[in-house]
Amino acid sequence: MSKPERRRRPRASQAGFTLLELLVVLVILGLLAAFAAPQVTRHLARAKTDSAGLQVQNLVTTLDLYRLDVGRYPSEAEGLLALFEAPADAGRWNGPYLRKREMLADPWGRAYGYRYPGEHGEFDLFTLGADNAVGGTGEAADVVSW
Repeated sequence: MSKPERRRRPRASQAGFTLLELLVVLVILGLLAAFAAPQVTRHLARAKTDSAGLQVQNLVTTLDLYRLDVGRYPSEAEGLLALFEAPADAGRWNGPYLRKREMLADPWGRAYGYRYPGEHGEFDLFTLGADNAVGGTGEAADVVSW
């Protein structure tokens, strides 16, 4: 019978990566991150504005459903909270019309603006964007129901 063959261990100089190789990889990853980060940030900012637009349209539809049940839109004093909790004088209220109270906040964490009667329609529903100021472009743009 022959002796079992011994496995040869690699020499220490052949095992793993050199410090120079690791540094080159880290520099490449850093360059990729530097070019990709602004693109990702721009898309995330646009996503919040797009999300606010969809939420405004969903709330408009929900307000229309509320009007069909109650016979009127919520007063400005009742606000959008009337979609979640029954106002005292809303006899045919058939809600809650929203599953979560958080649905009344825009993507920036602020409550949507609501005016009834509205200046641009029967009611105005809006958010002022990231800067919380009238006007603006990009992520700072106002998102409105009219």
